[in-house]
Amino acid sequence: MPLDEVLAVVPAFHPAWTDADPELIALCDREAAHGNFRAWAKITHHLTVGMKETGRACVDEELLRWAYSKLSHRRAA
Repeated sequence: MPLDEVLAVVPAFHPAWTDADPELIALCDREAAHGNFRAWAKITHHLTVGMKETGRACVDEELLRWAYSKLSHRRAA
């Protein structure tokens, strides 16, 4: 998805993103999601786990970077 679509779709996709700063969403897309909805779903899953574990009510950059660390990176054989 292009960034303008990401900024429209992601906040509607999950309540964790509803009140998120659009700049934070753009940062996440640039650094990890790359317009890929599957990546957004994985990141959102990790964020919701992190929000529950830390008691945070909203997404912030620190939590976002923690979620990135949970993503698996496949290596070519």
